[in-house]
Order: sequence, then C-alpha cells, then structure tokens
Amino acid sequence: MDRLQKTLLIALVLASAVAWTASQAFQADMMNAMMAPSSALSVSLFVVVWTAGMAAMMFPAISPVVLLYNRLVKDGGSNIALVVEGGRGRYSVKMSLFVGCYLVVWVLTGLALLLGGSLLLNNAVAATGLSDAIYGAILVAAGVYQFSPLKARCLGYCESPMSFFMRRWRNGAAGAVTMGTYHGLYCLGCCWPYFLIMVALGWMDILWMALFAGIIFGEKMWARGIWIARAAGVGLVIAGIVVTLGIVDISGGHGAMMDQEMPAMEMQEPGAAQEQMDMQEPAQDQMSDSMSGMDM
Repeated sequence: MDRLQKTLLIALVLASAVAWTASQAFQADMMNAMMAPSSALSVSLFVVVWTAGMAAMMFPAISPVVLLYNRLVKDGGSNIALVVEGGRGRYSVKMSLFVGCYLVVWVLTGLALLLGGSLLLNNAVAATGLSDAIYGAILVAAGVYQFSPLKARCLGYCESPMSFFMRRWRNGAAGAVTMGTYHGLYCLGCCWPYFLIMVALGWMDILWMALFAGIIFGEKMWARGIWIARAAGVGLVIAGIVVTLGIVDISGGHGAMMDQEMPAMEMQEPGAAQEQMDMQEPAQDQMSDSMSGMDM
C-alpha cells in the first residue's frame, strides 16, 4: 500500500467516524422527520442525517473498491504500478465523482424509503392497527431476500472489486460517474433490506446501525460473505414470525417518537385534567391563607 492509498484509507475511516458522530447527534431530529416529513426543511434534515449515516456505515465496506480504483487511474504524483487510465481528467476529480455518485444512490434511496415507505407504512398501521403483522411481514421479506439470486449476484460484485471494474470499467470523469453509480446500485442490491428495516421500524439508534454495519462489512470483506447474509436472513425470518405472532412487540420505536411529540396535557383525558386542576385549587387557597397569617 503506497502513501496515497494510506491517505485514502485514513480519509475514509475519519469520514466514517465523523459521520457516526453527526448521525447520532441529530438522531432525534431525523426520527421526527421520519414521523412527519411535512415540510422541505424536515425532508432536507432527513437527507443530511441519512447521508451521514450511510457514509458511516458504508465507507469501511467500500474501502477496497476505492483503493483499487486509486490503483487503476493515473496520478502524476505517485508511483502506482497498476495503471489502466491516464491523462483524461484530474485524479482528485475522478475520485470525488466516484464516491459522490455512490452516495447519491443512497440519498435517493433514503428519499424513496422516507416518502414512499415510511409515510405509507405509518398510514397503513394507523388505518388497520395491524402493526405486528405489517412489521413481521417486513422482517420476513427482508430475510427471504437474503437467499435470492439477485442478492448473490450483487454481493459477488461487491466482494470482488476487480470483477466489478472488469465488467463496468469506463474512462475519464464520465466513467467515474458511471462506475460510482453502478457500484452504489450493486451495494443497494446487497443491503436495501437492512435500511428498509431501519427506516420502517424506526431502528436508527447507534446499536442497530452498528449491528447492520458489521453484517454489511462481513458480507463484503469475507470471500464467503454470502453465508453471513444467509445467517442474517434466517435471523430476520425468525424475528418476523415471532413479531407476527405477537410474542415480541417492536412497535415501540415509532410509538415512542409519537409520544414525545405530544404534550403531557394532551395525553390526559379531558375529565382527568379538569379533576387534577380542581384538586390543586384547594391546596393553593390553603397556601394563600397561611401566607396571609404570617404577614399579620
């Protein structure tokens, strides 16, 4: 690994660490935006925090692809042994476009999950009250997908960066855009069930993010990562069945956020609130009489 590759690796790790911090600092705001994305500001906030979360979770897993791309393009200031392209656009621009377009795929995915998934899901749960069945079905579907041919094909390209570049290589800045987009789509094909679960079930806290990030990292870095994917699939199917049967309740993620947005007085019944006010009035009158006696 040459100096430039070490710099790239350190930059990816630092970017991931900063993104972890940012995603957790604004987690509550993101959850509020997920519950009620009613304005451009709330949607924009979701996009920013979601992008930070994607960088935190995915940058370690895509580091082999970025490092190999660094070796495949020419940089005049380094001694790179493996070069298949040179003289067509600045090296730093190509790297930025490659990583940037990869993130754009995930930004659009986040918007689709927010507007097309989270809103529809919230409305379906509110209309039917079948939260256990709906959440369980999501978990089962995510688990079954882990055994699909599409999952295996996408994971194959993510596991082998050289195979990806041999199939999708394009020269120049336009090639960086194309390859970054393709790699984002392959990663999406591998990992969308995890992020669907995180958004649909409200599992955006650091523990769940760390768990899914670890699974994704293992899938992509190990030559037999498909077995990690299938083990996760079995776990998701079992969890979905358990939730559907009502043995475990996982609706707390959305319910807790809804409760936080409601003032305490609104959560009480009108009669109970009035009764509490009536009980407080005699105590206030007694305190006033005591204070008047002390003045005399």
